[in-house]
Amino acid sequence: MKDEGQAGDPSPSRLKRWFGSHPFRTILRIAAAIAGAGLIAGGLGVIWPKPDPMADAAPSADDPASLGPLPKRPVMVLVVGIDADGINDPSNRAAPKGPANADSLMLVQISAGNPVQVLQLPTELAVNLPGRERLQSLADAYRAGGVALTADVVAEVVGLQEGEPDRFVVFPRQALRSLVDALGEVEVTLNQSYKHTDSSQNYSVNLQAGRQTLNGSQAEQLARYRPDPKNDQARRIRQQSLLKGIHDQLNQPNAIALLPTVIGEVSTQMETDLTPMEIMSLIAAALSSDAPPVITQLDLAPRTGQQVMRELKPNQPMPLWPTPPGGAGGN
Repeated sequence: MKDEGQAGDPSPSRLKRWFGSHPFRTILRIAAAIAGAGLIAGGLGVIWPKPDPMADAAPSADDPASLGPLPKRPVMVLVVGIDADGINDPSNRAAPKGPANADSLMLVQISAGNPVQVLQLPTELAVNLPGRERLQSLADAYRAGGVALTADVVAEVVGLQEGEPDRFVVFPRQALRSLVDALGEVEVTLNQSYKHTDSSQNYSVNLQAGRQTLNGSQAEQLARYRPDPKNDQARRIRQQSLLKGIHDQLNQPNAIALLPTVIGEVSTQMETDLTPMEIMSLIAAALSSDAPPVITQLDLAPRTGQQVMRELKPNQPMPLWPTPPGGAGGN
C-alpha cells in the first residue's frame, strides 16, 4: 500500500485526487461556488422582489413582464463564450488543442426600462495572471482559473465596483446552437460573403452577403469566423450582428411563450449562478425597453509591429464601463 502521508499532512498524490490535475483552478471554482451560493441566498431579496404566489404560472404571449418579477436594480452579468463544444468537454475545439479558453467575453448590464448595455471585452488584451511571469491574454484567464479568475481580472481591467459582476454565464458552442435553433433561427445582415475552411479545427463557414436567416450551426460559423488571428476586432463586429439578431428574435410575438422551454433546454448546456427565475426576470427586463442593445468596446492602443496581444489606450478615466442610462454609446 502506498504511503499517502500522515493525517493532516496530505501527500501530493492525495491532493491530486482531491483537486485534480489543476488544483489552483479547482480551488477557485469551489470558492466561487461557495461565494455564489451565499450571494444568491442573500442577494435575492436585494435584487429581486419576492415572487407573487398568486401570479399566473404561464407567461402571457404579449407581456414580457409576465416572465418574472423585474430586478430592483441594474444587474451586471459576465458572459464567457468558450471554445469547447460542451461545458464539461475535457478539450476545446480550437488550435492548439487543450483546455477551454474564453473565445468571447462580454459584460451585459440589464436594467428594467433601459436598453441592454453590452461591453465586448478584447480577449487578446494583455493582462497579469497569478503565478505567471509574462503577460497573458485575457482569454487565458478562463483556462488558468475558470470563471472566478476571469471575473476578477475583468473587474480590475474595467474598474468595476466591489461585488460586480453580479452573476456569470459560461456559454459553450453547443448552447449557442441550441439557443438559436430553439428561438426559430435569427436574422442578420452581412456586408460581405464569408467562406473558409480550417481542417485543424474541423470547422468551415459558408455564409452569403445580404439579409440572411441563420440556424444554430450557421450562427456558430458567424460567431467563430476569424481568418486573421490578429483581427479579433473584425470578429467582434460580426458578433454584434448576431447579438442584435437574437435580441430581435426575443421580441417576436411568439418568443415569450417559447422562453420557458428554451431556457429549460439551454440552461442544461451552460454553467451559471443564475437561477431559472432570475434568467426569466432578466429577459423580462431586457425586453421592457423597445430600444436595441447598446454595444460598446474598450479603446485599445494601436498595435505595435506583429504583436498579437493588445493594450488599453492609456490615460482613460475609470471605470471604463458602463455607460450611464441616456449616455453616449457606440461601436
